[in-house]
This record gives sequence, C-alpha cells and structure tokens, in this order.
Amino acid sequence: MSTPETFLIAMTIIFTVPWLLWRFGNMDYYAPLVVVQIIAGILLGPGILGRAYPDYYTLVFNPAVIQSLNGIAWWAVMLFVMIAGIELDLKKAWAHRRESGITAGLALGTPLVFGCAAAALLLGFEGWMGPKAMTWQFVLGVGMACAVTALPILILLMEKLEILRQPIGQRILRYASIDDVAIWGVLALILMDWERVGRQLAFLVAFAVAGYFFRRLMARIAERDRWYVALIWLAACAFGADWSGLHFMVGAFLAGAIMEAEWFDQAKMDLLRHHVLLVIMPVFFLSTGLRTNWAVGGEAVFLAAALLLVASVAGKLIGIQIAGRILRWAPGEASIIGWLLQTKALIMIIFVNILLDKEIISSETFTALLLMAVASTMLTVPMVAPKLARLQELVRRAA
Repeated sequence: MSTPETFLIAMTIIFTVPWLLWRFGNMDYYAPLVVVQIIAGILLGPGILGRAYPDYYTLVFNPAVIQSLNGIAWWAVMLFVMIAGIELDLKKAWAHRRESGITAGLALGTPLVFGCAAAALLLGFEGWMGPKAMTWQFVLGVGMACAVTALPILILLMEKLEILRQPIGQRILRYASIDDVAIWGVLALILMDWERVGRQLAFLVAFAVAGYFFRRLMARIAERDRWYVALIWLAACAFGADWSGLHFMVGAFLAGAIMEAEWFDQAKMDLLRHHVLLVIMPVFFLSTGLRTNWAVGGEAVFLAAALLLVASVAGKLIGIQIAGRILRWAPGEASIIGWLLQTKALIMIIFVNILLDKEIISSETFTALLLMAVASTMLTVPMVAPKLARLQELVRRAA
C-alpha cells in the first residue's frame, strides 16, 4: 500500500477504536471521550497491539505514517495549549489571593513533595531516569507530574457535574489557574539548558518586546483578524522557544498566556476548543500511545504507576485537607475540591511528553506516568458525584 493509504487506515483506527470503547462500553460516567482516546492510544501502542500483532503494527504504523501523525499532533497540542493559556484568569485569583494562594500552594506543593519522594525511590532501580537527565531534573519532573491539575479536563468534568458556573466551580478554577502557571514555570526551570542559556535569555527578552507590540496590535484590530494573527503568533513563539532549547509547547503556552480572553468571543473560543479536541487531538493521543514502553517488564511499570498514583492522590487530598482546616471550610468541602483538582490527563500528558522529548525520563517512566494520569482522572467523577449529591448546599455557597 502507498503511504497515503496506510495513513488513512491509521486515521480510521484512531477515530473508530476510542469512540466504540466510549459509546458501547458505557464509559462516559468514568471518563470523557478524551480520556478514552488516551487509553486507546496506549492499547494501540507497541507495548500491547505491537506485541500481539507485530506484523500488522509495523505495516500500519510505519516510520512514514508516524512522521505524518507527529506533525498533526504537534500542531494540535500547540493549539490546545495556546487556548489553555488564553483562558487563564488570574484576575479573580488575585481578588481572592489569600484563599487562592493557600489552597493552590498546598494543592501543588504537597503532591509535589510526595511525587519527588516516589521519584527518589525509583532512582534506586535502573531504567527509569532518562539518559540526558540530571538527578534533580528527574526528581522534580516526576514530582511535578504528580502535582499537575489538568485545567481543560477539569472544566469538562465540572460541566458534566453541573457545577462549573456555580461558586464552588469558579473557586476551583481559580486554584487550578494558579497551579497551571506554576507548572509551566517549573517546566521552564527543568528545561533550562545552561549551555544555551544565552539563547534562552535572548528568546525571553525578544518575547517580552514582541509581546508588547503584539498586545497593542491585537487591541486595535477587528476580532476576525485576531484569530489569524493569533495563529501566526503561536507558530512564531513556538519556534522561538524550541530554537532556544526550551520546547515548542512552552512557547505555545506563553503565546496564549499573553493574550486576553476578552479579545475573543467566548462562544467561538469554546467551539474552537471543542473542534480541536474532536478533529485533531485524537492524533496526539495516538502518537502518545505509540511512545509507551514496557521494556523493564509490565509488572514493574504497573508497580511504578501504582506508586505514583498513591503519591499523587494522597498528596493532593492531604494538601487540600490542610488548606480546608486553615480556611475553615465546611465539612466535606475539602474532599470534593481535592478530588476535582486530582484530574490530570491532558496537561500532565503534555508535560511528560516534553520530559520524554528531552530525555529527562525514560519511556518506561513515561508509560507509568501515563497510566497514573488515566487512573487518577477516571477516579474523579465516581468519587465526587456521590459527595455532591449529599452536600448540595456546598455547590450554591458563595466563596
């Protein structure tokens, strides 16, 4: 078969398998379709499909097809990260800075410490740290992966639970927004290349200068032109960040974070996010699954995933319980918030993809973190829904 024919077979598989699992497996209660697409990516990867049907796997997912899929995946994830940056609302967090700062700090810091401890434990065994990592980069990277909250998936789950527009939902968005900024800041620190620090500083200075003029331009042009200019800005920022040795996704986040949500129609922005998730992000999930590896042994990977899951869940819940005691929340409130902030999936997968690209973690660690992200996200709705049913007054209570 020609490369286009093989590519189209791969695309058919990418869109068919997860939808069938989600629709006919009655998985909607546990996970949105995007999470099932991540699971399908793992199933279609070399560790499962490739091992069961190696000839079929190498025929469909040959190097030419993978290269084509990777190009689509790169653009998909850059668009998605830019949208996440645009939708960050730090103004509300600043208005409630004491509560938001305490909660977000503990929600991020506690699982970060637990995750770093788990990473230190993994260092005692071979095969987990990437070949180009320094010890502190590996420990901090894995620790931050355990602390991440996925803001886009959090929004989807809170919409499903019908609390997104309620006061408690808006509070949770404030906490997650602050943590989102911290996550990308820590990632930039991990990726700091001291041999190319001059390039990285040059990029940041150029970004600040260009960002000033970009913001003035965007404020003056019509909205219909802003969408096109935003895409040009995205490509330029992503190139600059990657050229400097950071990563194109760091550039994508910066490109979005410097933009104001008020520049765009919110309904159109929601529609763009929906279409990106529907049309091209499934390719990213498949390309992520193709990077999974079980070379150290399936049991070892699952044990590592379980260790990381315990560190992530326990750290997040303990941190939020401490915040609840300090801020004197109502009984049960901390548990609901803690489980919702446990949501990972997309942003954590993007985060660990970068760590894998930079060879800070091994593909086995990547696989364990991927399994942890899926498990923690799928636990969210079953744990939160019964608590919300018992504590409806929390949903309506003002911040």
